Order: sequence, then structure tokens, then C-alpha cells
Amino acid sequence: MRPAPRSLPALLCCCSAGLLLLLLRWRRWKRLWEKVEAARQRQEEGWDRMDKAVRSFREQHPSVNMVSILSLSLPELSRKLRDGSLPPEHVFYAYLSKALQITRETNCITEYMQESETQLQQARPPGKPGLLYGVPVSIKDSINCQGHDSTLGFVKNINQPMAEDSVLVQVLKRQGAIPFVKTNVPQSLISFDCKNLIFGQTFNPLLYTRTPGGSSGGEGALIGGGGSILGFGTDVGGSLRFPAAFCGICALKPTGNRLSKKGVISGIPGQKSVVAAVGPMAKDVESLALCMRALLCEDMFSLDSTVPPLPFNEEVYSSTQPLRIGYYETDFFTMPSPAMRRAVRETKKLLEDAGHTLVPFEITNVDYVTYNFCVRGMFADGCTSFLKKFEGELERGSVGTFFWLAKLPNCLKTLVSWIAKPFVPRLSNIIGSMRTNTVDELWGLHHEIEESCHQFIAQWKKLNLDVMLCPMLGPALGIGYPGKLSVAVSYTMLYNSLDFPAGVVPVTMVTDEDEKELKGYQGYFRDWWDRTLAKAFHGSVGLPVAVQCVALPWQEELCLRFMKEVETLTLKKNQLV
Repeated sequence: MRPAPRSLPALLCCCSAGLLLLLLRWRRWKRLWEKVEAARQRQEEGWDRMDKAVRSFREQHPSVNMVSILSLSLPELSRKLRDGSLPPEHVFYAYLSKALQITRETNCITEYMQESETQLQQARPPGKPGLLYGVPVSIKDSINCQGHDSTLGFVKNINQPMAEDSVLVQVLKRQGAIPFVKTNVPQSLISFDCKNLIFGQTFNPLLYTRTPGGSSGGEGALIGGGGSILGFGTDVGGSLRFPAAFCGICALKPTGNRLSKKGVISGIPGQKSVVAAVGPMAKDVESLALCMRALLCEDMFSLDSTVPPLPFNEEVYSSTQPLRIGYYETDFFTMPSPAMRRAVRETKKLLEDAGHTLVPFEITNVDYVTYNFCVRGMFADGCTSFLKKFEGELERGSVGTFFWLAKLPNCLKTLVSWIAKPFVPRLSNIIGSMRTNTVDELWGLHHEIEESCHQFIAQWKKLNLDVMLCPMLGPALGIGYPGKLSVAVSYTMLYNSLDFPAGVVPVTMVTDEDEKELKGYQGYFRDWWDRTLAKAFHGSVGLPVAVQCVALPWQEELCLRFMKEVETLTLKKNQLV
């Protein structure tokens, strides 16, 4: 028998309900877009205020040589500010002017902290000024500043100003620094590009078709372009080191708890398998060292008692004793670009010629660490915490396919992983690592990570090493490529899993010969990811390439000392060329 037709009232009721649902969705969508437009307008208004402030200063002080101020290194600038030979106002407006220029070119600043002008007037403390007295500093979006949003690129976080400064910002202010801008990040921070729906794409100041890296990409672009002399970001898989390497500057990812993370918002709060860190970015290593001297003070230790009271060890940093340095050219998971491999080889030669001992280090099981410690550790809850961040958002930003894979239930993740294994084994392993773990499995994972760290240290000590020289992904990839190349974080994320301090120093630039060699790049797996990475590297002649300098946990001073040695030898070589 044919089913009885629905009555007209019933059909009208269903249609009305459907229309009501569409109307509610449209109104919600409209409200979210209104928030985005308002945030963009505030960003533009902030840039306008910067412009007016700079114009006003120039009219009142036409003889100030801003170019000469911008040419000073941070140690030189700090000395002149502290001895009174350079007024803080001159420095502040010089950097405000340059920051405005760079953000108009790269879209790196999300918010101008107008209260910085008031702080500038009140900066001179009674007694001895702090090490960073009068120094304008830039702050990553996810590091809390009182009265300002920490959006992480999410619309829902607009108009949610923070009640207080993070401990990092509090200590900076007590040392006399002046936080003056906040900088852009990718949506969720779990990306090494720099784009979100609110503020859009940030561009690399060295080549606008390239990403500045991420997630501290706004910082990388601003400092790399000369618009900030010192900035701060976070790193859970390379988020300080990618922007530094891609933009030709230096950065230090400390041991996870060497600097306070109180008031710093994580992309995946609560996960402990892959250790996040907050750290500085600057043009040179001596600036990073000065910053760490300033931050590792009693204020840091008293404001956050979970930070070990370890002041900066000047003796270690200033030592000139020859170093015993481990090194490797590849992790056998992500094939290095020709320029990456050459960067390590040339740096090794410079270090050997300077009297240091270089020892080959056999790096193994990076694929296992990437899948089982990093991916599985970060998403041990089946990606629930990660997915919650996107609830109510207008779009998924640069996480793309990964987001939809994360939404699959455990049984489908297992099935898709099994189907994909013969064709794309790396994708299969990643999907399989994203399933929900039991408490017993998570505890077992944490135990395995601890054992792996002990084994790595044992291998390190067996070779009697001081530090390690490692490749750093580079040159900067084309915009949009990081979202397609999550596997390329293997060189950096290893040291978040181990929780070792790691710094980045630019050492060379891509040459025509590197570009020719890239034509033969096939990768270790010869899969879609390897082919895509080759395309992402292409057309990079003249872009910077860096190396990573690594030390054992809590040895930031030794890491910086090694970075300084690499930087000094590289500069000497370039002067002779």
C-alpha cells in the first residue's frame, strides 16, 4: 500500500522548522562575521594610531636619526638606554615607525598596545634600570597581555581581553622592556604557516610569496623585517624555530620550564607528551643571551614557583674551551634539501677549522618518534581537545584535511589507516596515531617517552658530547605548503619530545647550485608528501638557511654559547668571501 500523504499542516510545520534553523544559522554566521570585521577594523585603527604617533614625534624631533637607532644591536642599544646617552622615546618611535612599515608589507601585527606610550613616559625607575630598560618588544598573540585578546586565530576569542599579564610579560616590564605590539599566528597554533580568518595571511619579509613560518610567524616576519629588536613566541614542534629559520633570524627554544608558561595559552592545553616552551627571537645570538640574563631573575622565580631558580650561568656562556660536537645531516625521515645538507657540512667544516671536535651521531627511529610520541602524544584523547577549539568557528583555517581525519571515530581511523597503508604508509601511520588512548595506554606512552629520552642521553654521553649540530628545515616554503606538509616537522619536534634546548642560527643562503640539485630531490618515501616538499622548496635562490644547535636539558647557556660560535664563524667566513 502507498503511504498516506502528509497533511498540509505537518508539511508547513517541517518547512517552518527548517527555515527557522537556517535563519538561526544565518544570524549566528552574521554575528561571527561582524566580530571579524570589528577585529580587522581595530587592527587598522591600531595601525593608524601608530602612524599618527610616529608623525607627531617626527614633527617634534626632526633631527632624530632613526636609521642609526635601528642599526644598533640589542646589547648596544641597551647600553645606550641604560647610560642615558639614548632617550627611550627615540628608540620607541624609531621601532614604531619601522614596525608600521613592516606590518603594512607583511600583515604581521594584530594589535598595537597603545598603553605602551604611557609606559614609555613612566619607564625610568628609581635606582638601577633593568637590563631591558626602554627596549620595545613584540609579543605573540597567544602570550597574555592585560587588556588584549589572545585569539589563537579563533573568532570566539575576539573581545575576550585578558585580565592580567602573563608572568613573562610581567618580568619583561619589571626589567624595563616596553611591550608595544602583538603579532599574528595560524588558527589553533598547530601549524607552521601563519594564517587565520580574523587577520589573514602573514607574509615573509624576505619574499612575499613565502610563508614566514609558524606558529610564531608574526614575530618572525616583524623581527626579520627589522620592525622589532626582540620578540617572544612559543614552540611545541618548531614554532619558534621555523619562523626564525624562514626569516633569517635567531631563536632559542629553551627546556620546557626554564621560562614561565603561566599566562601563555597552548594550542592543545593539558597534553604533556610533547613539551611546549616559550622563548625569545632576535637578529643575533648575543641579543638572545641578553634577554635570558634579564628573564632568569628573582622576579621570574617568585612569580612562578614552578620555574627552577637557575640564574643565567655567565661562566658557561663566555667559555672559550673547544667543544665536542655531535652532528648529523639527515634524520632519514624528511630528506633535507640540498641547501640544508650543505649548511650542516659547511658549518661542520668551520667548527673543525676553529679547533672543535666533530663526531658523527647516528640518529634513529625518527619515524617512530614522530608517529608514536609526537602525533599520538599530542592527540592521545582522540583529538577531542583539538576539535573543541573549532566548535562554533566559521572555518578550519590551514588544518584542512587533518581536521576531518581527526573527527573520525576510532573504528574508522583504524579502518582508513589499514586501507591507506599499502599506498601512503606515512599517512596511514599518522591516522592510526590519532585514535583515543586509554589511561593505561597513555601512561605506557609517557613511560616509553621517558625511556627513549634516557637512551638518547646515554648515546650522547657515550660519545662524550657537549652539544649537537643538526639540520633545520629550509628554505622558507611557499605560502600554503605547511598545511600540506605536517610530516616536515620531524627535525624540530624531536627536541620537543626530548625536551632539549634548541636554537636556530642562519648560516647560508640557497645558491643556484642548490636549486639545480633540487631537481633530483625524491625524498625517502617518494610519496605525495616528498613530491610536495620538493615543489615547496623550488625557486628559493637567495633565501636563508639555518642550522639547529642543541644541548642537554637545562643547558641553555651552553646552547647559546654554541650558537654564538656558529654565528661568529659564519660571519667571519662571509667577510672573507
